[in-house]
Amino acid sequence: MPDYPKPPFAAQPQPMPGRTAKMNPVPDHGEESYRGSDRLAGKVAVITGGDSGIGRAVAIAYAREGADLVIAYLDEHDDARVTQDLVEAAGRRVVLVPGDIQHAAHCRHIVERAVAEFGAIDILVNNAAHQASFQEIADISDAEWDLTFRVNLHAMFYLTKAAVPHMQPGSAIINVASINSDAPNPTLLAYATSKGAIQNFTAGLAQLLAKKGIRANAVAPGPVWTPLIPSTLPEEAVTHFGKQVPMGRPAQPAELASAFVMLAEPLSSYVSGATIAVTGGKPIL
Repeated sequence: MPDYPKPPFAAQPQPMPGRTAKMNPVPDHGEESYRGSDRLAGKVAVITGGDSGIGRAVAIAYAREGADLVIAYLDEHDDARVTQDLVEAAGRRVVLVPGDIQHAAHCRHIVERAVAEFGAIDILVNNAAHQASFQEIADISDAEWDLTFRVNLHAMFYLTKAAVPHMQPGSAIINVASINSDAPNPTLLAYATSKGAIQNFTAGLAQLLAKKGIRANAVAPGPVWTPLIPSTLPEEAVTHFGKQVPMGRPAQPAELASAFVMLAEPLSSYVSGATIAVTGGKPIL
């Protein structure tokens, strides 16, 4: 097992949505460690939030497994270009699509770009998310609550609805839930509530799409060291981030990549409606 960093971490506040290069320590996305074996050869994958964090780790893994990619992201162009370089170094094509997925029209645009560039979509990874921390419910504005659900849940619906007509039997949809789906952090009320809805959405979607031969699953991460953490959590929470799980540290994004590969590959043809917990030993009930 790699000797990954454990808390305490240095104070490192950032504005939302955060940048990878400003993090200390800089996350491991599998840049040096992930080795592919053609498990996704010839596939086309759309990854939202693919510029950094979990999304970058999945992009690296998918590219090294033989997939071409469409990476959707908000406005973190510097991070997106780094991910693009890593994908192209693996010999795969990548299309970057910046923009705000809270808007249905942009979600449809992402799918249209994927189909225009590659002719089909085999894998959809709904990874992008918004979160913010609040100590009191009175502090959560109506606009903040609405934004959280538009980015985390509504976009997932828009993207899935647009992508399904372009998916063939054997295609896969992977939604990112959270340990907060089952064990909600009260200071992340809006985020945790949206993640619970994502798990329910995935379970229903798997049943709805089974007749089309399309699988739908979720990955539920525990604490993961991504730019979302220093840009959205209080300083004290960042300093001790990940300490609460049995492994005593946050995951590095690279440690989640194998779950996304497994759920996408053809050998997992009977896995649908599942939630894969990647939580450092903390059970999801």
